[in-house]
Amino acid sequence: MARMAGRTGLAGTGGDACRCARFGLGARGGRWGSALHCFCAMHQSVMALRGWGGLGVWVARSSGEAARTYTSAPMMNRLPMSVTASPASFADDAPGPAPGLVLGIESSCDETGVALVHASGQGVPRLEAHALHSQIEMHQAYGGVVPELASRDHIRRVLPLATQVLAAAGRSLAEVDVVAYTRGPGLAGALLVGSGVACALGAALGRPVLGVHHLEGHLLSPFLSADPPEFPFVALLVSGGHTQLMRVDAVGDYQILGETIDDAAGEAFDKSAKLMGLGYPGGPALSRLAEAGDPAAFKLPRPLLHSGDLDFSFAGLKTAVLTQARKLGDALESRKPDLAASTQAAIVEVLLKKSMAALRQTGLRRLVVAGGVGANRELRQRLNAACQTARVRVHYPELHLCTDNGAMIAMAAAMRLQSGRAQAGRDYSFDVRPRWPLDAIDA
Repeated sequence: MARMAGRTGLAGTGGDACRCARFGLGARGGRWGSALHCFCAMHQSVMALRGWGGLGVWVARSSGEAARTYTSAPMMNRLPMSVTASPASFADDAPGPAPGLVLGIESSCDETGVALVHASGQGVPRLEAHALHSQIEMHQAYGGVVPELASRDHIRRVLPLATQVLAAAGRSLAEVDVVAYTRGPGLAGALLVGSGVACALGAALGRPVLGVHHLEGHLLSPFLSADPPEFPFVALLVSGGHTQLMRVDAVGDYQILGETIDDAAGEAFDKSAKLMGLGYPGGPALSRLAEAGDPAAFKLPRPLLHSGDLDFSFAGLKTAVLTQARKLGDALESRKPDLAASTQAAIVEVLLKKSMAALRQTGLRRLVVAGGVGANRELRQRLNAACQTARVRVHYPELHLCTDNGAMIAMAAAMRLQSGRAQAGRDYSFDVRPRWPLDAIDA
């Protein structure tokens, strides 16, 4: 569903009265009804922030563990901060100034992330603090992500996380200049949570808001590292649902060189792990098991390795793993490490060879690897060795920023605003785009 019921949003939020009744929740019902009903309560609580100096009114009683909070190393020894950002003066139809302090909210799947990024001038924006809550433990009982549970948990987590981030950065809510959020792609109900909070917060504070493409967030996440890349570069974007090679010449200037025609690399890891009876999430479990195995124990296919193009296919590999597991029968338990190592080797070899081919094809000397699979140790080791031989620079996000997080959303928003590729606005109606190709980001 490319757009949720036209423009689902907090239309006309110039006053303090909640207008969520316009959504027609009673008629909508079903899987959207419960999620949208929660936005009414969110909207009311965030609108109540007007005239308040902080986030205290946001924080409801938390029934879970404390979320992890990360603060960038340069900030750790000088909190609270004395830097104060000037209020933004964005117009809906005119370019604005440097974005200043950007609050980013990520809620596209099973991680809730909030972050603050500061941008001044045309330098690389700086991460001040971020906090992340993973829902892995909650979904383990089901062997995968349950969308309704994911949406409800985002509702519980996002406001306390925002409080933690502001405290860690030594900032006040009034210093926020722009509120950014993940608009898509992702789970519709989960996206609606972050979008609803961000737009209600923007309305309450009188600050502009900006919807961000989730994959662009991953693509630009290496700029959060201590060694940020420079344009242009080849990007390998590898996550649970996406595998793409792109030429990146500037923010918003992306050319897709190749992509998966069926399963993504992350899906190949997860589905193969499930066939072996490993726990959820399967990818990391398979990678850990592979460390004790022999990658040459089983001859598994490398789909499209010699296709002559830069596309990927991993569905056949999954079938081969299933066939091998059945052949092993009762011996599978003792041979799991070998099968895991062989599976990982097949996936990594395809990603490696295609990435190096993309560098040769484009003539570029810089590779950026982003997305959850980019945290795989074997992939990093093989790419590092190949790039060193080819005298190519390779960049990754920090390990804790490979998964979904608010920092990448705040960074992408700041960089788009800096470059003039996007404008934040005060139209607080919103929609979400569960399916949103990266090459249609400006459509």
